[in-house]
Amino acid sequence: MGKKIKKEVEPPPKDVFDPLTIESKKAATVVLMLNSPEEEILAKACEAIYKFALKGEENKATLLELGAVEPLTKLLTHEDKIVRRNATMIFGILASNSDVKKLLRELEVMNAVIAQLAPEEEVVIHEFASLCLANMSVEYTGKVQIFEHGGLEPLIRLLSSPDPDVKKNSIECIYNLVQDFQCRTTLQELNPIPPILELLKSEYPIIQLLALKTLGSITCDKESRAMLKDNQGLDQLTKILEAKELNDLHVEALAVIANCLEDMDTMMLMQQTGGLKKLLSFAENSTIPDIQKNAAKAITKAAYDPENRKVFHEQEVEKCLVTLLGSDSDGTKIAASQAISAMSENSSSKDFFNTQGIPQIVQLLKSDNEEVREAAALALANLTTNSSANANAAAEAEAIDPLISILSSKRDGAIANAATVLTNMAIQEPLRSIIQSHEVMHALLGPLQSTNTVVQSTAALTVASTACDMEARNELRSCGGLEPLVELLNSKNDEVRRHASWAVMVCASDELTAVELCRLGALDVLEEINLSVSRKNKFSEAAYNKLLNNNLSLKYSQTGYLSSINIISDGFYDYGRINPGTKLLPLKELCLQELNDQRAILLVNSKSDVSPPPSMEDKSSDVGYGRSISSSSSLRRASKEKTTAGFGSPTEEKSEPASGRNTVLSRGAAKEKGSRKGRGKKEEEKVKEEEEVLAVPKMAEGSPDKEWYPPPDPELCVYVYEITKSILPILNIKDQIEALAKHWLTKSVWAAPWCVVSTVEHGTK
Repeated sequence: MGKKIKKEVEPPPKDVFDPLTIESKKAATVVLMLNSPEEEILAKACEAIYKFALKGEENKATLLELGAVEPLTKLLTHEDKIVRRNATMIFGILASNSDVKKLLRELEVMNAVIAQLAPEEEVVIHEFASLCLANMSVEYTGKVQIFEHGGLEPLIRLLSSPDPDVKKNSIECIYNLVQDFQCRTTLQELNPIPPILELLKSEYPIIQLLALKTLGSITCDKESRAMLKDNQGLDQLTKILEAKELNDLHVEALAVIANCLEDMDTMMLMQQTGGLKKLLSFAENSTIPDIQKNAAKAITKAAYDPENRKVFHEQEVEKCLVTLLGSDSDGTKIAASQAISAMSENSSSKDFFNTQGIPQIVQLLKSDNEEVREAAALALANLTTNSSANANAAAEAEAIDPLISILSSKRDGAIANAATVLTNMAIQEPLRSIIQSHEVMHALLGPLQSTNTVVQSTAALTVASTACDMEARNELRSCGGLEPLVELLNSKNDEVRRHASWAVMVCASDELTAVELCRLGALDVLEEINLSVSRKNKFSEAAYNKLLNNNLSLKYSQTGYLSSINIISDGFYDYGRINPGTKLLPLKELCLQELNDQRAILLVNSKSDVSPPPSMEDKSSDVGYGRSISSSSSLRRASKEKTTAGFGSPTEEKSEPASGRNTVLSRGAAKEKGSRKGRGKKEEEKVKEEEEVLAVPKMAEGSPDKEWYPPPDPELCVYVYEITKSILPILNIKDQIEALAKHWLTKSVWAAPWCVVSTVEHGTK
C-alpha cells in the first residue's frame, strides 16, 4: 500500500471577511442587528427577540423603547421565508401591548399582516398573524383598519384550518369585529354560519365558547338568524343544552336561542320539534343562576312579539317564571320580573299572575337590591295596567307601603315604575283612600322635583289620580307640592306638560287649592301654553277653565261674564275688566289703596257678622290673583264723582266717600244716603246703627297691626232674608221666578243683580 498524501487546505480568498461568532447579552445589540442585510443574522435576531418578548410585558415595553418595532415591520415583507415567519411571530406577541398597538396603527402595517393569511403561507405564520389581528381588533380603530383592508374574508377561511390555534385566533378576531354593525352586515355576505357551526364540534371549549359568542352577536340580525335556522343550527344549540358535560356553554347557547326566538318562524319550529318545552324545563330545573337568568332573558326577548306570547302561554311559561322568582340569585329575579313584565301584555298571562305571581313580586319590592326592586315594580306596573283585579291583588299583598317607599329610591326607573303602580291602583276609590292614608303626597314631593322627565311625568300623573279628595289636596298643599307641580307646566316635554296640566286640573277642584295655584302663577303659565298651538293640550285648557271657575272674581275680570254653573259666594268682587297678563290684586290690598278716580269695586258679602271663621284668619292677608274671601261686602276705591266703568262690568255706581281714605260702602248704606231726607226719625236711627257697624272694618283698615276683615252688607242680608222668606214657600218654579221678578222691580236697579245672585246661593232658583 502506498503512503497517503495529506491534502493541503486552500487559504480563503483575501477579499472575503472571515466568519465571526458573537454572543450578545443585551437586547439593544440584537435590535441593531435587525438592520443587517444578512438573512441569517436577521433570522437569528428575530428568534432571540421573540423569546425575549415571551417573557413578559416589561420586555415588550423595552423592545418598544429600543425602537425594535419599525425595523421589524419591514421584515414582514422580507423575501426570506424564515425571516418573514420570525417577524410575524414577534408581532403576534408584541401586539398585546397597548403602546405597540398604537404604533402599529400609525405605521399602517395591517395590510402586511393580513397578507400573511394567504393560503400558501405556513401554518405557523397563519397562527401568529391571526393572533396579531386578534390583539389589534380589541380596539375600535384596529377593527376599522382590519375591515378596510379586507381582513374578514381570509379570517373566515381560516376557520376551517386544521390547526386549533389558528381557529381560535381567527374566531376571536371575528367575534371582536362583529361587535361593529358594519362588519356584521358585511359578514352576512361571506356565509360565515356553516364554518362557525363546525367550531361547535371542536374538542376545545374555548373555541366552542368563542363560536357561541360570535353567533350571539351576528344573530342580532334577522338574515343571520334565518341562515342559522337553514343550517340546522337550532338543533346543535339544543343538543348543547341537553349535554350536562357542556354546562359551561349553556349560558352562551341560551343567548343565541334568545335571539332566534324573536322570529315567529323559529318559535313555531321550536314548538313543533319540542325544543321550546325543553328550554322551559331546562330553565326551571337548572341550578346554575346564570343559566336561569339567560333563559328568562330569552323569554323576555321573544315575548315582545304578541304571537310569541301566545305560544309561550300555551307552553305554560308563567309557571316557569314564577319558579324563577324564588331563585336565590338577584340576577335571576330581575330577569324573571322583566319576563313577567313582557308576558303581562297577554291578557291570559296577566290573569294567571293574579294569584301565582303578584304576591311573590310584592315581596321583591322589599328587597335590599335596588335593581330587584325596580324590576319588580316594572312587572307590577304592567300587571296592574287596565286590570282592577291585579290592582286589588297587589293591595291585598300589602304592596302600597313598599311602593311608596320606592318613591324615595335613587333609581329613576324604580320611582317611575312605583308611581305607575300607584296610579293604576288609585283608579279604584277604596284603594285610593288607602294610598292617601300612607301620606303619598309627601312621598311624591321628591319625584315632582326630579330632573328626569319620565319620573316627572309619572309623578304628576300619580298626583292627578290621588288628589281627587279634599284631604289629599290639603296634604299636597301643606307639604309644598303645588309649587313643583306648577313648575312642571313649563316643561318642554309634551307628556310632562300634559300630565302636570291634568294634575293641576284635579287640584283646582276646591277653592283654597285653586287660589294657591293661581298665587304660584299656574294661571299665567296655562294661559301662555294655551296660546301656543304646539304646546297646548286638552288638559291645559281644562285646567285653565277650572282655575277660573274657582276664582270667579278673576274670571269675571278677565272674561266679563260668568256661566250658569258659576255660583257667586261671599267674597266675590267686581274689579272691572283687566287686560291679559294683568294681575288682579287681593281684596285687602285693593281696600287699603289710596282713594283715586277709578270706578268703585263691588263686593258681595251676605254675612251679617264681621268676624271671619277661624280657619280664614291666616289666609286673608296672603291672597293673590283675587283670592276669594268668605265674608265680604261692596267696597273699595270710590270716586268723588261719577265715572264711567267700561271694562265689561255690568255695574256702574256713583260713590261719595266720607273721607280721603279708602272708603268701604255697602249698597244698603249708599241707598240710605240717597233717601235720607224723606225718612222719619226711626229710619235715621236705623241708618246710624248701620253706619256704626260699618265703622268697625274702617278702624281695622286704618291700623295695619290689627287683623283686616272685609266689610259686611247688612242691607243685602235683609234683602236676602226677605226674598228667601217670600219665595221658598212657593212650590212652583214658575211662580218663584215671577215672585222674584216682582221683588226685583220694587228695589233699586243697582241692587237687584246682587240680590238675585245671593238668593240663588241661598237656595232659590
